[in-house]
Formats: sequence, C-alpha cells, structure tokens
Amino acid sequence: MARDVAAHAYVAEEPRRVAKALRRSLIALLVVVLLAAAGAGYQYFRSLPPASASVILPRQANFPGARPSLPWPPLAAGSLAVEGVGSLGGQYSSEQRPLASVTKLVTALVVLKQHPLAVGQSGPEITVSASDAAAYRTDAAQRQSVVAVVPGERLSELEALEAMLVPSANNVARLLARWSAGSIPAFVADMNAEAAALGLRHTHLVGPAGLNAGSVGTAADMVRLGEAVLANPVLAQIVQMPQVTLPAAGTVYNYDYVLGHDGIIGIKTGSTTSSGGNFVFAARRLLAGRSVTVVGAVLGVTGAQPLTSALSAGEALVNAAFDSLKVATVLPRGRKVVVIKAKWGAQVVAGTSRAVSLFGFPGEPVRLSVAPAPALASKKLAKLVAGERLATVVVRAGGQAVAVPVLAPGPVPAAPVKWRFERGL
Repeated sequence: MARDVAAHAYVAEEPRRVAKALRRSLIALLVVVLLAAAGAGYQYFRSLPPASASVILPRQANFPGARPSLPWPPLAAGSLAVEGVGSLGGQYSSEQRPLASVTKLVTALVVLKQHPLAVGQSGPEITVSASDAAAYRTDAAQRQSVVAVVPGERLSELEALEAMLVPSANNVARLLARWSAGSIPAFVADMNAEAAALGLRHTHLVGPAGLNAGSVGTAADMVRLGEAVLANPVLAQIVQMPQVTLPAAGTVYNYDYVLGHDGIIGIKTGSTTSSGGNFVFAARRLLAGRSVTVVGAVLGVTGAQPLTSALSAGEALVNAAFDSLKVATVLPRGRKVVVIKAKWGAQVVAGTSRAVSLFGFPGEPVRLSVAPAPALASKKLAKLVAGERLATVVVRAGGQAVAVPVLAPGPVPAAPVKWRFERGL
C-alpha cells in the first residue's frame, strides 16, 4: 500500500519537474540570445576604424614640349633668362671672360650707391680739370672709346653717367671713379664689394672702364648684373638712350644700334681685341596680356666684326626666347592628389578643383607641393562631406606661384553589413 502511494506521488510531481527544467532551458536560451544580440549590436555599431590617406601627386612636373634650342653664337659664352619665369640656360655660362666696357655697368651702380639720384634729378656738377682733359687727349690718341671734354667744363652727375654708358666713354668712367671715391683704387675696391653684394661670384674687376683684360666675369653673372641695372630707374632710363647731347662733345651715339628693334631696351656693349664682342641685353614685349622682360648676355663673340656679331647674336636670342614663351596648362583640373582608403575596401580619390596655367617655356620644371588641411590629419575621414577641403596644391614655376584647393568629392562609402559583422574584435 505504501509503495502505491509513493508511486502515485512521483507521477504527480513529474510534470512540475519537467516544467521547471524547461523554464531553466528557456531562460538559458534567452540569455544566449540576448548575449548574441548584444554582441551583434556591439559589432555592428562600434566605431569604425579610421580611414588612411596618402598623397599621390609627384613633386615636379614640366611645361609641355621639348626645351627650346637657342641660337648661341659659336665659342661665345652666353646666358639667357626671363624675369619672373626662370633661366633659359646658356653655354659656357660659368666660364670667366674679359668684360670690356660691360664693366661700366658696375661702375654706374657704385656711383649711384655713393651719390644717389632719383629720376628727373641731375645731381651735383663735376668740373673737368686740366688733367682730365689731358687724359682725354691721351686716350683718344690710343683710339679708346672716349668723349671730348675741355678744362672747366661742368658735367652733372647724370650727364657723366650718360657719357659713360651711351657712347661708352672710358675717360668719363675714370673721371667718375675719382670724383665718387677719391681715387681709382678706392673705387675699384668698392666695385668688387658691389659685385659681391649682387651675388656676382665669378666677377673680378681691376678698373672702372673695362679696358684692362683683368676685369672678368661670366655670362650668368652678367645676366644678374643686367637685372640689377634694370631695377635702378635712373640706369634703366639711360641704357635705353640711342644718343645723348653733352656740353663739349655735342651729340654722341650709342654703340647699341639694335636698341628699339624687337623690343630691345639696352643694356650695354663692350669690345676689345682680348674680349671679342660682348653684349648684355634686355628686351620687353607684351605677351598674353602681360609685360615680359628677357635679359641675356653674350661674351667673347668672334668674327670679322665682333661687336656687330654680338649685337646680332643678342637680337637672335631675344627673338628665340619670345618665340618659345607660352601660356600652358601645367596642372589639369581633376589631377589625382589624395587617396583615402577605408579598411572595408572603399576609397575616395580627390583631385585638383581647377586647372593651373602658367607662363613659361617648354621643358621648364614646375614644382608641386601639397599642404594637408586639418581634415586630412583627423581620424574622421570616413565622415567627410562633399566640398570639404582636404589639401592645397601649390604650383611654382620661376617667380610664379598658384594655390589650388583639393576638395572631397563626397563621403567614404559606408561599411557593408557583412563586413561590420565579420571584422575582428
């Protein structure tokens, strides 16, 4: 009887045990599901890894086309440059050559440094002494380049500079040196100091007139010297003069007979037996709506008439330089600059927002630099918006510089759901 009662109690308790076990299983399953859901939610919604950015623009480009071939005179040293653009190159341009009367350009710069003039001013008067007049007669007998002076003649500083630079008077160069510094040796020391200050590293001078073959320099130095002369308003005006009228000498003429041809505005000729024909020249024309100045030098031109050949060479080089100068697109619109890559394989490529056109000559190097914007250095690249600045490209050629923004085309494409769930912790 007791056994039957126990069996009956066990049977009655069994459903309750099963129900209790089922509840425990359901709770465990629910916990697992909740944990899985929480893990999936964390995996999906946790922060995305930052995208990486790289700059793919090269540091240098070139103006389109081949570098121009210039008509350099045989065996002569030469150099050519375009102000604000750059050098067109040269031949034997760092080889020292006798300067002859080109030396007088340094003489003029030193005189004006010691006794400054503004355009329109004549400056103090210089009285021609009896010894100055005697020196003129001696120089003339030696068939030097001189202008007539007489004792007691009064030349203004401006007139003396004109006499030295236009008809290239050796006697007036010496007169100016003694007047300006007290003695020719003192003045020559000042000339060499001025050459050093101008960066004429391969130029050495022994006299104010250039007759002595010991006054030497390079074609590259002479281009720099020519630029310094043009930068002085008084000298820039004088070197363009085809003639000048002086108190005793009357009207005298410039040896530079190509003045005014092909835009030529000076600067100075020189010729001796030892130097050959020398010509430091400049020309200015209007190209593509802008004023463009070419400065060049040829030293040691040979031939039956060296100075005539030097003038012709300068004119040919001027024309070749202007023919080669162009406005060209050196950086197109949309040129790829920045690539942003996300861990899930998406990427954004940002390029230049506009094209850059500069003035130059074929083959001229163009320097490119990229300045990153704050957005490019941040860890929020995946949240970019269209039009956001990523960087600035600076394009440089010669003295020209143009800045172009690089803008994001849009945000980085969203991470796929599958990638979000499958990425590692």
